[in-house]
Amino acid sequence: MDLTDLATFRAVAFTRSMTRAAEMLGTVQSNVTQRIRRLEARLGGALFDRGRGGITLTPAGLRLLPYAERIAVLVGEAGAAMRDDGTANGPLRLGSLETTAALRLPGLLASFSKAYPAVDLSIETGTAAELLVAVRAGRVDLAFVPAPIEGDDLESRVVVTEELVLITPPDASGLAALAGCRIKTLVLRIGCAYRARLERLVAAEGGSLRVMEFGTIDGILGCVAAGLGITMLPRGVAEPWQRAGRVAIHALPPADAMVPTHLVRRRDGFASTAVTRFLSHVAAASL
Repeated sequence: MDLTDLATFRAVAFTRSMTRAAEMLGTVQSNVTQRIRRLEARLGGALFDRGRGGITLTPAGLRLLPYAERIAVLVGEAGAAMRDDGTANGPLRLGSLETTAALRLPGLLASFSKAYPAVDLSIETGTAAELLVAVRAGRVDLAFVPAPIEGDDLESRVVVTEELVLITPPDASGLAALAGCRIKTLVLRIGCAYRARLERLVAAEGGSLRVMEFGTIDGILGCVAAGLGITMLPRGVAEPWQRAGRVAIHALPPADAMVPTHLVRRRDGFASTAVTRFLSHVAAASL
């Protein structure tokens, strides 16, 4: 199989459109169509269904896609390995929860950048579930993800343990008030590990949830301060709001409160010099 044909297949699978795939690849639609037909002929089956609703993957296309993704990652890693001369330089792609990025990473990234100025740092934030997908897909080299971490394809090390707290409007009660109540809960989208803990905690107290989803931590805390509901986040995120009198913080039992944060990478992924230097830098730092 031709690597360019596979890249074209991935672009069509992602955009669900020959035209948009051509735009993404910087070519013309006829070239995309030709490459897809050639790939289908070589594999002996259709990869896309072309209907009125647009282009969708056939069962064969769905089976091919993860292999095409893995091949793209391997090709990228092969190039990176060839260029790696033992000097810490080039891209280093990190993933993190928004809370970890705000609380733990500014000083760490500043000191690493000072020590290794030739490394081009970038950071992608998301939920725990989204970050694990990004690590497995090779979109990020390393990610800071809260426990639990599952899968033999990943290796991880604990770098810090966060204390989660219940956060309410200033005049609201704490954990005891959850019993038997229908609680309006302000959370990040599905896949957030803190959200899952809050849901379990409320259920254990006999309460139930009415969920409002937000995209940012500041949005959640602002709405808690306005009396719209409660949330659960690391203590360090909420303390400035508590000092300003805008929210109240309530301690949780240690089994519910303490959450280790792991630094995760793909076990079979290429560890560039930049990656190994960053791992050493984290190990020597105090988060």
